[in-house]
Amino acid sequence: MTPTPHDILVAAEWAIAAGLVAWLITIPLRRRSLAGLLASVVFVGTTASVAAMVGSFRAMFISTNELVLTVTVALAAGIIASLTAWMSIRRQMKDREVLRNAVQEIEAGRIPNTDGRRLSAELEKLRAQLEETGRRLTESRERERAVETSRRELVAFLSHDLRTPLAGLRAMSEALEDGVADSPDLYYKQIRVEVERLTNMVNDLFDLSRIQAGAFTLSSETVALDDVVSDCLAALAPLARARGVRLSGQTSGAATVSGDGHELNRALTNLVANAIRHTRTDGAIDVTVQVRANPPLAEVVVRDECGGIPREDLDRVFEIGFRGEAARTPQHQEEVSAGFGLAITRGIVEAHQGTIEVRNVDGGCSFTVRLPTAA
Repeated sequence: MTPTPHDILVAAEWAIAAGLVAWLITIPLRRRSLAGLLASVVFVGTTASVAAMVGSFRAMFISTNELVLTVTVALAAGIIASLTAWMSIRRQMKDREVLRNAVQEIEAGRIPNTDGRRLSAELEKLRAQLEETGRRLTESRERERAVETSRRELVAFLSHDLRTPLAGLRAMSEALEDGVADSPDLYYKQIRVEVERLTNMVNDLFDLSRIQAGAFTLSSETVALDDVVSDCLAALAPLARARGVRLSGQTSGAATVSGDGHELNRALTNLVANAIRHTRTDGAIDVTVQVRANPPLAEVVVRDECGGIPREDLDRVFEIGFRGEAARTPQHQEEVSAGFGLAITRGIVEAHQGTIEVRNVDGGCSFTVRLPTAA
């Protein structure tokens, strides 16, 4: 029997009416969760379909047996659709739980671990982004903690290093003022030494602030590293002799880089002076320069006999304010600084697009500076 326009209109009216009722009934369910929303969609669709069948069969006067059979088939299809939707919902709920746990891990400051569970394509991308975000946040927190620790140590070191010379300056100035100084000339000389030390400390602190702010400017010229090393060793030879430290150098004769010769000399001087301060009496310091072909790099190695650096401190050697512990305790306490030298050295090297690293060797440690060679 072919349905007439009237039959189609009746079926549509029944479907709309039943669907509207089902939609109103499931409003609370849809607001509760995603599972409720999907269940509501299946329920409304099935109800509208069954109602349309009942309405059209009644309008077309189809037998009751055929109506029952058709409705049964429709209900069976609705049940199958409901089960399929339920399984899909269950999978989505588990996937959502995985992502929720990942967010909680990030909030707790940890890198999220999703145990390799496979998610849908869209959620897989979201999970990857969450894991990457977690890693970046964790690294950022670690850097922040390291910076805060360095800042605290710097403040403590500065307080100590400023308090001691200032107290000495005050005592000497009061002695001179009261006329009780046994040797005024010696007092004046010591005051000048302390003022120079404080001036150098302030200058180093200013340079560090420029390095960290990215405002550290360099001149550009072709620099022969062999000459830089020779000048550095010549300047520090008296200090090494006074400390009983043997100082030697080996140059390649062909190592040239583009950069600021004055600042490179300063960086190398900081390294060698640091080695002299920490090397035992009768110890040796060796400075070598060599050229690497692939990639083209000039390499300066400063090897000392300081006794080594504790493994847990190797990553902190170039931090601002770090002075070292135990084996790295300076052999001459009057040479103790605020811990700026190696931090400045790293800043200068990195400003030249180079790298600097330190490692322990037999009886001491080895600092290696690598710089791109001049074109």
